Amino acid sequence: MLFNSYIFVFVFFPICILGYYGLLQTGRIRASRAFLTGMSFWFYGYFKFSYLLIMVCSIIGNYLFHRLLSSEEQKTGGLHSEAGRARLSRKGLLVLAVGFNLGVLFYFKYFDFFLSVMNGAFGTDFVLQGILLPLGISFFTFQQISFIVDTYRGEVRNCLFDEYALFVSFFPQLIAGPIVNHSEMLPQFRIPGKRKPDWERIASGFALFVLGLSKKVLLADTFGGGVDYGYENLTALGRADAALVILFYALQLYFDFSGYCDMALGLGRMLGIEIPVNFNSPYKATNIVDFWKRWHITLNRFFTKYVYIPLGGNRRGEGRLYLNLLLVFFLSGLWHGAGFQFLVWGMLHGVLYVITRFWQRHLKKKYDKNVVSGGSGIGTKIMTIVSQIATFLYVSVAWVYFRAADVAQANTLLRTAWKGEIRKISPDLAKCLQPDEFWYVIKVLHLDNLSFSRYILMFLFLAAGLYLSMIGKNAQERVARLKYGPVSAAVSVILAVWCILSFSGVSTFLYFNF
Repeated sequence: MLFNSYIFVFVFFPICILGYYGLLQTGRIRASRAFLTGMSFWFYGYFKFSYLLIMVCSIIGNYLFHRLLSSEEQKTGGLHSEAGRARLSRKGLLVLAVGFNLGVLFYFKYFDFFLSVMNGAFGTDFVLQGILLPLGISFFTFQQISFIVDTYRGEVRNCLFDEYALFVSFFPQLIAGPIVNHSEMLPQFRIPGKRKPDWERIASGFALFVLGLSKKVLLADTFGGGVDYGYENLTALGRADAALVILFYALQLYFDFSGYCDMALGLGRMLGIEIPVNFNSPYKATNIVDFWKRWHITLNRFFTKYVYIPLGGNRRGEGRLYLNLLLVFFLSGLWHGAGFQFLVWGMLHGVLYVITRFWQRHLKKKYDKNVVSGGSGIGTKIMTIVSQIATFLYVSVAWVYFRAADVAQANTLLRTAWKGEIRKISPDLAKCLQPDEFWYVIKVLHLDNLSFSRYILMFLFLAAGLYLSMIGKNAQERVARLKYGPVSAAVSVILAVWCILSFSGVSTFLYFNF
């Protein structure tokens, strides 16, 4: 089920919020958790019932591992020999549990890719299985791995099955994150006693949901039309067309993913549950390290805690530090998709990340000292702006490999943008960024007779997208400063109605594919 669908807005969520608060007000905490879990199963199973069966089996299997690890932990405090055997047993269980999760993920997401690589490398003719990827499997698999590892470390105790089932399946963050931690969510699911709706919190959540929905429906999908046209007509693009397609995708992905994250936060808040922030204006970053502190924050947190630090982090010398960072970005690329283009994308980020960390460790202090002694406040601001623009352009170029069907297609688009034919921007590309309601405004203003009228909306959308992503306040900041009253309520309702009327032409979220 999509957030941006009629059944979700008019049927699913009204039933969910009324039933949940209704049970809470009667003091039936476990019943409210069970209800929310059942609604989450409905939400996920609505896409395809087989997806739900896979997720439920994964939940049951991982909870059994959790219980086994918890029971073995109690034995480690006994006699020395028994404690030693228990520690070995727990480590074996941990390896088995993590292997179970990675095995399931490998089968559904990477098995066909593995077979195709084998066929290409060794000339074999293995038949690809055409395995359908269950939505969100990368997200809930990593979430469960983190839970199992934390259980092994003794950080999780006395987790009931209904708490765990809701922790994994909670519908706002189930399909596209964030990858939440047990310490963030379980305490909120365990709050005892009665809980009445907090109307100011619900209003804040609704405003955040509507802003996220607007990003998706009014901006992301509009840019997506231009992106789809560009990738479907690569040979017909000129240099300017290709450059615009690259920018359009960078903005489409930004508004699509940040829109989903805002909607997830808003839905959770309306239910009285705070979901961690996963997205914090990444295109305002002035370097790639800063970018990864802002983009997909919880994935970065996962790799840092469960991969980078166990590998030694920065504690085993500088060479090992950079190797660990490159491995993390290799795994990040692989996590996002089964294809060489994702590995290229990951390594483009990884190489620049290593270069930036080297700069920060060895050269930045000397550079900053020279700037302070010989520069000015204006010069520093200019360098900040230049750094932000350069980071955005680098990330945008790397996104080409993220979007392309393969490395060859990505290279073709980049080659066209670099040295393609210089000619007028394609009117067909511009037409893709002309939603009917906006084109109607152009007609009302009698601008449609101008020779450049077909390009007006395209450049207005581009300017708006760049401003909102690189300069303006993000949705969380706007909602935090929002003064609730008739005006704000009217604006939220108008945006919501506008988005709902546009549902018929809305696509799924891009991160559903990962």
